[in-house]
Amino acid sequence: MNTPDSTPESPERERSLDFIRAIVAEDLASGKHSRIHTRFPPEPNGYLHIGHAKSICLNFDIAAETPGGLCNLRFDDTNPEAEKEEFVQSIQDDIRWLGFDWDDRLFFASDYFERLHEVAVHLIQSGKAYVDSLPPDQISAYRGKWNEPGKNSPHRSRTVEENLDLFQRMRAGEFDEGTHALRAKIDMSAKNMNLRDPILYRIKKAHHHRTGDAWCIYPTYDFTHPLSDAFEGITHSLCTLEFEDHRPLYDWAIDNAPVDCKPRQIEFAMLNLNFTIMSKRRLKQLIQEGRVDGWDDPRLPTLRGLRRRGYTPEAIRTFCRRVGITKNHSATEAALLEHALREDLNKHSPRIMGVLRPLKVVIENYPDGQVEHLPAVNNPEDESAGTRQVPFSKVLYIERDDFMEDPPKKFFRLAPGREVRLRWAYFITCNEVIKDAQGEVVELRCSYDPATRGGDSPDGRKVKATLHWLAAEQALPCEVRLYERLFSVENPSDDSDGKTWVDHLNPDSLEVLSDAFVEPSVADASPGQRYQFERLGYFCVDLDSKESRLVFNRTVTLKDAWAKMQKGR
Repeated sequence: MNTPDSTPESPERERSLDFIRAIVAEDLASGKHSRIHTRFPPEPNGYLHIGHAKSICLNFDIAAETPGGLCNLRFDDTNPEAEKEEFVQSIQDDIRWLGFDWDDRLFFASDYFERLHEVAVHLIQSGKAYVDSLPPDQISAYRGKWNEPGKNSPHRSRTVEENLDLFQRMRAGEFDEGTHALRAKIDMSAKNMNLRDPILYRIKKAHHHRTGDAWCIYPTYDFTHPLSDAFEGITHSLCTLEFEDHRPLYDWAIDNAPVDCKPRQIEFAMLNLNFTIMSKRRLKQLIQEGRVDGWDDPRLPTLRGLRRRGYTPEAIRTFCRRVGITKNHSATEAALLEHALREDLNKHSPRIMGVLRPLKVVIENYPDGQVEHLPAVNNPEDESAGTRQVPFSKVLYIERDDFMEDPPKKFFRLAPGREVRLRWAYFITCNEVIKDAQGEVVELRCSYDPATRGGDSPDGRKVKATLHWLAAEQALPCEVRLYERLFSVENPSDDSDGKTWVDHLNPDSLEVLSDAFVEPSVADASPGQRYQFERLGYFCVDLDSKESRLVFNRTVTLKDAWAKMQKGR
């Protein structure tokens, strides 16, 4: 079982076939394959982001949709200088959090180092690989440019015996880094630069997170990846479009190696989300420069960041499936992701009341010392969610934005002399405004109508606004972090005005409110729990919460820009 809702009977599977699924269906119908075997092959050099989620969903879903289908998780760990066990563990955790599992099919490219070395020796013996002793900069120069052919290395004509000897000595550690490299012997005049005698092995005296110091030569990604697919019996190697130019080399490696399996590489458009970045290198830069607070910063598109912010795996899977699989480069609206999130949170999130910027309200005709508990519906979308009891007393907090002393025409909330409804409680009327020495409003004196308990008037009296509130004495103080988009422009990049992509960071991407309050009903909430703060948005308990003080992250506002756009079309 790969994911709880990825079976063909799931409503999310009821859609026309994309071009990859059409190929898979044709291969099964023709008998080319009796079953489908895919893989998700991350490099363990960073944390996964939502772009990876699209590939994860595609590979695991296709396997789950076909009889007997399998999907492997394989780490292409060929660069020991950038890879860490930390990333290996985080990637596994994130994939499981998304709802997928690889059963016993966890592999590492490093598992195949000996076998890859045997293939390299086979290529040398076949006259299809040679050891080049040009310095790295000369190897690059000899490759030429896209509009002009390269030229052969003077070492390209070495004998098989010379190449075998040098390659054995490379493995034995006789040579320094950069002195020799094993290259494929293909075609230095090929129009595709990837076929101009690409490097297959390089000397790298670095400690590997799994093999330790057993190796001082490491295979390149372009050599390792296709052969690892072949070793594992992968039928369809699904990757993003930047690997399209690498496909001839992928095929060359498989065709010239002693392997029986011939996987087919198929490319699709990667996920690009506006108002953020997907480059792992740039994400690292933001972290290293202290512009964000680590890989799980809720402003980042990493799965760790989205999870901490309060995103659900169901919403991310729904989003990835709705985006679809095409060959066209495009940027996806962040609003579509937020729409999928609201759909899921609306169904499952309990409602509570929170006040972010409190304004004190004293109900003068309410009995001193009295506290009553009013029933409030936990989630109107889920009848089984039941109700909770919300304390009500003489002194309350309301949202500061819900009061104006001199309101404009279309402001219907609380104002002097105006009556409004308190959610689940009573009608109140503002009678007096108390200000401090600087003229700032610090307190409202109000009266309530006892006959309107529950929020309705027995005489049919109507009001135009309903406010959320908290009983001041029972309210829990908390910290609330309001997150906005990380960048202030849709496509953060270097521009002609001299601004770099970093200059487009949104200075208002985080606002911290230290004096907020929430209902006492959430006193025992733990990190990761999600709520809808009525009228304010969806919030998630953050990892920084302590028993004495909760911290909430705003996951997303209640306003749905995507739904509005769709309705207007």
